Amino acid sequence: MSSNLALPPLSLYIHLPWCVRKCPYCDFNSHQADRFEQNGKLPEDAYLNQLLADLEVDLPYVANRPIQTAFIGGGTPSLMSADFYYRLMEALKCKLNWADDAEITMEANPGTFEQEKFAHFRKAGINRLSIGIQSFHTDLLKTLGRIHNREEAIKAVEKSRLAGFENINLDLMHGLPDQSIDMALNDLYLAMDLAPEHLSWYQLTIEPNTEFYRRPPELPEDNTLWNIQDEGLSALESKGYQQYEVSANARSGKQAQHNLNYWRFGDYIGIGAGAHGKITLENGDIFRTRKTRHPNHYLSNLPEALVIKESIETEDLPLEFMMNRLRLFEIFDLDDFSRFTYQKVPKKLLEGCEKALKMGLISHEAWSMNQVRTTQKGKLFLNELLELFLP
Repeated sequence: MSSNLALPPLSLYIHLPWCVRKCPYCDFNSHQADRFEQNGKLPEDAYLNQLLADLEVDLPYVANRPIQTAFIGGGTPSLMSADFYYRLMEALKCKLNWADDAEITMEANPGTFEQEKFAHFRKAGINRLSIGIQSFHTDLLKTLGRIHNREEAIKAVEKSRLAGFENINLDLMHGLPDQSIDMALNDLYLAMDLAPEHLSWYQLTIEPNTEFYRRPPELPEDNTLWNIQDEGLSALESKGYQQYEVSANARSGKQAQHNLNYWRFGDYIGIGAGAHGKITLENGDIFRTRKTRHPNHYLSNLPEALVIKESIETEDLPLEFMMNRLRLFEIFDLDDFSRFTYQKVPKKLLEGCEKALKMGLISHEAWSMNQVRTTQKGKLFLNELLELFLP
């Protein structure tokens, strides 16, 4: 590694694989909790012990690098008890070197059962809450398999503020079955009225290995989807929520730092059933990790046996890098490729950018300063833009 190159920022992802029930649109690694309970309880002690043993396998690769951000995702992490998080966060404080201003996010359901634990999550050291609302319309929530209602969603935001959370994200979907433009915008305006710092607002997509894939619902027509997207983004901007990423809008200075590190091609440790990681070594090698998905398999095997390591080949780096960076709408230096990969900017990346310029997908003005910025057309045709960097 060149002496003037520093290792990328490092994050931590922790996966909790259990939900009350599986939503028909969800393709994340989540499993219905009651199938794993013993005497009405999830195996919290065993899972905590395995998370910490799992972490020990990855620690030698990252030495004492500080953790800039952490994200606890799922599944439904807020199903676990307050005691689980007190013990988890205390152990992580001892095992890891944390940045002083580390952002630590937890995904939470807005149900009453989870709300009662919000204050404990905050005391444990979690300082950012991401609440999965999806919609405020009762019928749409039922279609999506959600188990909360409109009142609980609103109450969850109030409870999170009372618990001391000053940084909140609301997760909201649009393009839902039988959803009109007015319904989608009503959801969005109500979410903004609740004044979160961050809004993840994205269109429902039908993913393989989901109930919606096996039994596809009837979704709004393309013209309706376009109008929802167009009017919704205008509404967000008018209320001070700037779009900085494909599906994320935030008030000034409140972008999700964890997401930014992902999309800027930073490093992250991934622990838990099905968790993914990306680690850069001091010799310049970059590899990804993934952990076994099924909770029972994860709990019953030695940590070393859970890890699948895959090196990122040099010829794949242009696509890997651009697939992440172009998800963000910020301008970036072309030299960032070298900064995060320890490789010279390759011919393939330069050729792809030249083609993108001719197609109007990236900005000529930025390119003249050795920088890359996606144009409005590039945002709309992101897949076509990324295809230019295929190996």
